[in-house]
Amino acid sequence: MLNIKELEERKLKEMQHSRLRRTILQGYERRSDTHKSEEAWDLRKLIRDKKAFDYHFSNVKFYSITHLSETFQYGWMKRRCYKGIRVLDFACGSGENGIYAARCGAEVTGIDISPEGVENANLNAKLAGVFDRCRFQVMDGENMTFPDNTFELAVEYGALHHVDLRKAMAELNRVLKPGGEMICIEALRHNPFIHWYRKRTRHLRTEWEINHILRVQELDIVREYFSIVSIKFFHLAVLAAIPFRKTGFFKPLRRVLDNIDALLLGNELIGKYGWIMIFIIRKPD
Repeated sequence: MLNIKELEERKLKEMQHSRLRRTILQGYERRSDTHKSEEAWDLRKLIRDKKAFDYHFSNVKFYSITHLSETFQYGWMKRRCYKGIRVLDFACGSGENGIYAARCGAEVTGIDISPEGVENANLNAKLAGVFDRCRFQVMDGENMTFPDNTFELAVEYGALHHVDLRKAMAELNRVLKPGGEMICIEALRHNPFIHWYRKRTRHLRTEWEINHILRVQELDIVREYFSIVSIKFFHLAVLAAIPFRKTGFFKPLRRVLDNIDALLLGNELIGKYGWIMIFIIRKPD
């Protein structure tokens, strides 16, 4: 049981921020403000306060262009999340990644520091019909209560800049089995225009979050605990498609700009100026 009274002030602020967001939106942020064909089918039911949503989730429009990184992420998970595999959904939010892993056949446990997020995630798992093998619980990702060597796989999306990276990596190393792997999807700090936007919209994030968006240099901390199998960078030119996300030519435009990004972001020198990186890590055997 998470003892809220013992949490550090930064964690309490993260919890408070998450509580606000999860009481406004039950559904998945990445399916909330995109092309009509890609929105959640019951979006109106999942947004509990439309006015508050428009203010506190004004940045979700950016996820309309993450098709390429999501295709990579879900392809990686689909090949590995088969029956009998135990998966940790780290800082699960509303449970999107854990539910996908369960749909692929895996046995999933998700954790989050936010009780409201965990409640939403369990509701979403029931709606998805996977609650028999996908459960979520309140837990501090820097102090997990699982036994050593519990999981074969783990997944996180945009969580590592909310935590103390070294503490989180130490815990993830502990609960993953030898040879276990994790896919990490994280925003990048290097692009000055993207980071300017973050600083300009402080109501969307905590101060800790703004100051701890990952740079490629933080991967040196990750390497203290894991082998990094691969790193890929995504989404630079395709950001120009966002204003057209509600139009009929959005998808063809996104496809063209994705192809440009595939050429531009193939190396770290340029790639780190994209919006998102995905890196795969493995615990030594």
